[in-house]
Amino acid sequence: MSNTPVITVAELATMIANGDKIVVADCRFDPFAPEAGPAAYAQGHIRGAHYLHLDNDLAGPSGETGGSHPVPSAEDFTALMRGIGVDDDSLLVAYDGGGLATASRLWWLARYFGHANVVVLNGGMAAWQAAGQPVDPEPAAAGKGNFTARPDQTMRIDYEDLRDPDKRPLLIDARDPSRYAGVSEPGDVPAGHIPGSINKFYQEVLGADGLLRDAEALRGYWSWLEEKEEAPVVSCGSGITACVNLLSMEMAGVKGARLYPGSWSDWCQRGGEVATGAHPNQR
Repeated sequence: MSNTPVITVAELATMIANGDKIVVADCRFDPFAPEAGPAAYAQGHIRGAHYLHLDNDLAGPSGETGGSHPVPSAEDFTALMRGIGVDDDSLLVAYDGGGLATASRLWWLARYFGHANVVVLNGGMAAWQAAGQPVDPEPAAAGKGNFTARPDQTMRIDYEDLRDPDKRPLLIDARDPSRYAGVSEPGDVPAGHIPGSINKFYQEVLGADGLLRDAEALRGYWSWLEEKEEAPVVSCGSGITACVNLLSMEMAGVKGARLYPGSWSDWCQRGGEVATGAHPNQR
C-alpha cells in the first residue's frame, strides 16, 4: 500500500485476504435518516467491519456550544477504539457510502487522538461493490484493543481563536456554495458564513467517479495556498465534510491545516457575526 491517507479497494481486499492486522470501520450515515446507516450495515458490509454511528460514536453529546457534532472526549474515544479492537499498531480503515465525509471524520478523529495509522477507503462502499467485492451480513465481534487517546490540540482551532476578525486565520468553508452564500440552510441556524472565509466545496476534491482525486490533481487544486503565509483552518456545518478537504490537503502535501470542529453550528450557537453572498470565484 502506498503511503497516502487513502487505501484502494484492491489494496484493502488483499489485506483482508492475507489476514493482515487491520480494523475496518463502517461509517455509513445519512443525516436525514440516522438509522439508514445501521440498516445498510445489517444488510451487508465489508467482512469484519464494525459499525460506527456519526451521532452516537463519532461525536460527543450536543450542548449549548460545540456545535451539533462535538468532538468526543478522550475517554469515550478510547473506549470506542478499544471496543472495535484497535491496538496502538493497528491499521484502522474507515469507509462510508462513498462521499468520504463520515469516513474522513473518523480519519481526522483518530489522528487527533494520536492514532496516525489510519486510512480512508477511496470511494467507500460504492467503489467496493462496483468492483464486485463481497459483503457480509454477520456483525463483527467486539474487540479488546489497547489504544489510548492522546489529543493533539495543534490540529484544531476553536471559537475564541476566530472571534477577532483582525486576528482571524485563513478560513476555508467546505459547505456547498448555496449554504455559504446564505441562500439555503438545512439546519436550525442562520444561513450564511463566517466573515472573511473562503468557499471551497468539499465535493470538488472528488472526481466524477466518486474517488478522491490523485495527488497531482490535488496539489494543483490547493496550489494557491502556497502564496499564503499561514496554514489554513477548515470548517463546514458541524466538522464533518470539512474533514474531506483536510484529507485532500494531506494527499496534496499541505502542512499544518487545522479543523474548526464546531464549525458553523458552533459559530451560530455563540452568536458569531453572519456574512452572506457568494465567494467571488463562484459567482
